[in-house]
Amino acid sequence: MASNDAGSEMQSPERAYWLDDPHNVDRIVWTVYAVCALLLGADFLIKPHGPFAIEYVFGFYGFYGFLCCFGLVIAAKGLRILVARPEDYYDR
Repeated sequence: MASNDAGSEMQSPERAYWLDDPHNVDRIVWTVYAVCALLLGADFLIKPHGPFAIEYVFGFYGFYGFLCCFGLVIAAKGLRILVARPEDYYDR
């Protein structure tokens, strides 16, 4: 008896999205790296205008933004400890 090869392959019921492909995720990551490098390189071309001497340091705004983002993540972790509820909070 001949088997039907086309019918033996089951299609996944889940839809595949474009971010499910690791190659596409790598493209996005490398694009973000390239944009960050271009913006950091633009620091050579754009003269800073600020009242504080620290603003004239190369890459100051990039490093400042990174540190602020890092601080927000740490603050959110601490806040989660303060305001977290048990998993069954609404079931009680």
